[in-house]
Amino acid sequence: MEKTERIAIIGGGAAGFFAAINCKQNFPSHQVHLFEKTGKTLSKVKVSGGGRCNVTHHCFNLKELCEFYPRGGKKLKKVFNQFNPENTIEWFKERGVELKTEADNRMFPITDQSFTIVNCFLDEAERLGVQVNLNFSIDEICPKTGKYSIWNNGKELVYDRVIIATGGGTKKSSYDWLQAFNLNIIPPAPSLFTFNIPSEKTADLMGLVAENTIVKIQGTKLVQSGPLLFTHWGMSGPAILKLSAWGAEILRDKNYQFNLSVNWTGSANEEIIRTTLNSFKAENHKRKIGNSKVFTGISNRLWEYLLIRSDCNAGLIWAELSKKSFNKLVNCLFNDIYAVAGKTTFKEEFVTCGGIDLNEINLSTMESIQHPGLYFAGEILNIDGVTGGFNFQAAWSTGFIAAQLSE
Repeated sequence: MEKTERIAIIGGGAAGFFAAINCKQNFPSHQVHLFEKTGKTLSKVKVSGGGRCNVTHHCFNLKELCEFYPRGGKKLKKVFNQFNPENTIEWFKERGVELKTEADNRMFPITDQSFTIVNCFLDEAERLGVQVNLNFSIDEICPKTGKYSIWNNGKELVYDRVIIATGGGTKKSSYDWLQAFNLNIIPPAPSLFTFNIPSEKTADLMGLVAENTIVKIQGTKLVQSGPLLFTHWGMSGPAILKLSAWGAEILRDKNYQFNLSVNWTGSANEEIIRTTLNSFKAENHKRKIGNSKVFTGISNRLWEYLLIRSDCNAGLIWAELSKKSFNKLVNCLFNDIYAVAGKTTFKEEFVTCGGIDLNEINLSTMESIQHPGLYFAGEILNIDGVTGGFNFQAAWSTGFIAAQLSE
């Protein structure tokens, strides 16, 4: 007869719910209690992907998959060997939720509704008998003779094992409630944020997308490529978000004050840009500069903006463009500089790097090396991915493994 244990899952987000459901599925006789400090669960799941829920990413090569994680990297191969995007797809399919792959390989429920995922979790938890406790704030957790004590308003609850999945903290003090375990905490920092550029008038360009950009942080080796989106406060889009993720700690140390270099053409070679412009100029010398479509990925609206930044008169024909203006245009296309002063983070979708040092964890089981019976899952660990479903995949994978409750 299976021994009955009391299992506490702390955190009602993606990793916590996934761990709770799988734990109860694996050990039906165990009492599985999930604790959430707020009055609502699965907040990030609800808002992810603009309310559609970017469940995972269609990347089935585990080596390539690990490369999407600025923190975690190669260490995650042990994790993904046990539960990866293919397993995620199958897990949801077995519960009646079909996923689809979009052109950029992000995966969503075919309903395009995050509540499809939320309801799947809530229904499974109820069906299996997971006890969900809302508005339950934990003051402290500490070891107690082979078990664990959880303290809430002076009341002690004792559990055989605990899975902690409370998400990322905004500052190191966010982890003080775990001080009894003497764990090494990597100082947290925001990841996946957009750049504020108050010195430039970008609000008029809000919603404009440059399809092929290369973005760099001056004075560092940080560089990324992809689409860039103008916002009313500055710049966002995949290229900027990837740059913010890989540079999270460096940019924090710069207090989010730095110069951003933008290459609007997607070409890493300035001479190629110069040659392309020269060829176009020679073949279209009587054409107005403002009516020219020289580079794919640069819309007419963006071209007009770049001409203004280059002090080029859009009404001139190419034959009238001076050498000085031509060089300024080349430089603007290749190395357009913006002074970034601050960041804007996504509220419910807020992602952090930092947290529990992975050297504290047996990544084959997600169990604390120092404290048997104590497990961690999700963003509380020093794991974070770029945008595209990778953070949820890390939540599913670590939650699934923790739920095995390895001896």
